[in-house]
Amino acid sequence: MRRSRGFRSKTRHKLQKVKRPGRSNPITRKIQSFSEGDLVHIIIDPSIHRGQPHPRFHGKTGRVAGMMGRSYVVSIRDGNKEKQLVVRPEHLQMQE
Repeated sequence: MRRSRGFRSKTRHKLQKVKRPGRSNPITRKIQSFSEGDLVHIIIDPSIHRGQPHPRFHGKTGRVAGMMGRSYVVSIRDGNKEKQLVVRPEHLQMQE
């Protein structure tokens, strides 16, 4: 039987959540808003599957290029290419 190569394969350690007391998914992460041109970090929340970018982009920083429904279009550089990711706000953090 062939091995499964799903969207989250090889992410056992990368997509682990630190166990802490309190709410695991605060509503403030979901309702945060960004404007066009903001620098954001892509930090995947593994407990929310919707709107996740591919795990290879976890930890990368990009610029908000626009909106697409409730999600944000984030522009990042991947090597020499400019890529557009559609990411929900739960997986984004504003750069300080």
